[in-house]
Amino acid sequence: MSADTVISLNLATTRAQWGFAEAVDGCLRAGITAISPWRDQIEAIGLDEAARIVRDNKLQVTGVCRGGMFPAETAEGRQLQIDDNLRAIDQAAALNADCLVLVVGGLPGSSKDIVGARQMVSDGIAAMLPHANASGVKIAIEPLHPMYAADRACVNTIDQALDICEGLGETVGVAIDVYHVWWDPYLARAIERAGRMKRIFAHHICDWLVPTKDMLLDRGMMGDGVIDLKAIRRMIEEAGFHGPQEVEIFSQDNWWKRPGDEVLAVIKDRVATVC
Repeated sequence: MSADTVISLNLATTRAQWGFAEAVDGCLRAGITAISPWRDQIEAIGLDEAARIVRDNKLQVTGVCRGGMFPAETAEGRQLQIDDNLRAIDQAAALNADCLVLVVGGLPGSSKDIVGARQMVSDGIAAMLPHANASGVKIAIEPLHPMYAADRACVNTIDQALDICEGLGETVGVAIDVYHVWWDPYLARAIERAGRMKRIFAHHICDWLVPTKDMLLDRGMMGDGVIDLKAIRRMIEEAGFHGPQEVEIFSQDNWWKRPGDEVLAVIKDRVATVC
């Protein structure tokens, strides 16, 4: 690992082992000083206490996961989602997070109108944007793999996310998660475009296993799968983003069953050797 490589631990990676405070303690033991917590983890310990831990330990919060989930069958349902996103902005602001990461949501109810769902996403972000800008919180749309288009995210490529960004201003960008975008034949071009727009706000890493036993909960440790992590990192850095590599691994049958300190030791080794 080069001297300028900064690791951020997305706290989903040790979700089964540690809560917020325990994860921070583990990171500090491992010499990791950047984190990205999930909202349920923040709420479990309380926002004030989470903010105190971040402040006292001088941690960088590379993102808060997650806002989004905008599409709904009714106007009332869409407003409830927007209201939840306003609360997420407040949490991100309290932690001085680099961005609030959005998983935008899929098709509402029994709808088959994916174009309409995408419009709900754009409208939802526009509705939350004044509060985000007033709070100093950047918004990062995370495109998800197309397998999630129906239920989790109807925005599936960096280019789709950037199209939304173009209409909303410079404080809306993208979180590039290699798990979701590695397959895209236009990936290099899209990352270059994101760099020109100065819209790369986060870089998430893990690996794609072959076979993948569970599309949500069987992500691989870097180096155990087929993603060319070094190539994607090079693209992202050439596009102008030099922030931390945020390790985000959902692994119910492997890494969530190992001691947290062991997981962090492997992460440090793999970032040094394969990322």
